[in-house]
Amino acid sequence: MPLDTTRLLAARPRTRDLTWSERDVLLYHLGVGATASEPHWTLESRLRVLPSFAVVAGGQDVLSVLEAPGAEDIDRTQVLHGTQELLAHRALPAAGSARALTSVTDVYDKGTAAVIGVRTEAADARGPLWTSRLLLFARGAGGFGGSRGPALAKPPRPAGPPAAVHLVPLREDAALLYRLSGDMNPLHADPAEAARAGFPRPVLQGLCTYGTALRVLVDTLLDGRPEPVRRYAARFSGVVFPGETLELRVWRTGAGEARAEAVARGTERLVLSDAVLEWEA
Repeated sequence: MPLDTTRLLAARPRTRDLTWSERDVLLYHLGVGATASEPHWTLESRLRVLPSFAVVAGGQDVLSVLEAPGAEDIDRTQVLHGTQELLAHRALPAAGSARALTSVTDVYDKGTAAVIGVRTEAADARGPLWTSRLLLFARGAGGFGGSRGPALAKPPRPAGPPAAVHLVPLREDAALLYRLSGDMNPLHADPAEAARAGFPRPVLQGLCTYGTALRVLVDTLLDGRPEPVRRYAARFSGVVFPGETLELRVWRTGAGEARAEAVARGTERLVLSDAVLEWEA
């Protein structure tokens, strides 16, 4: 059944009340690879909050937008996370609550796939906390006669060699651990579901790669201090499998700005590209 873009774009924004605790933050940090040697991520008495926790705070599921009217027939195993941008308006508290407003902003017809743009604004009693913007690619949901939309902006790769290269090993059970923060898509846990989607085994969540890269960037560029982070965005360029080692390449591109990309070591398979981190210098 073709995607019903009229209903999808006309759907009222979804409002959710989100609540999280230090335990949720600690679990998320473990899911993106934090270890006992990093007490600022793993010990409640020294806890700082990685800004990317915002995408799972309160148990959010990136695919929950597919519950909106007009998207019910999309096969979730055929949906890929294309891009993710996070604007941090201020540091996240280790325990707190917020009201989040999520809406579908765009739907484009790429022929073999539909591209769905989603925006979430979250605020607490003190004011805005974060803004999240993302694109989902729904394979097989295109061909409904809609606009192809603009081409994704692709900034030029930084010139010269990276200023730093970090090797980031991923746990064999990384996808299983990360899904406990809210992404329960069986694609990341069930070999049969992975095979149905065309993968040899369960794949790692794109947002796990996204958070893992941010953890390394904050530790190496900001001495483990996430509070100055204001923007973090990236494109998911390839599949990551649990147990692989990522090679995170980082360029310093200005005061308060860095660019990065990640490849699966030993394959040169680009998995995270056009990553940009901006912070208050």
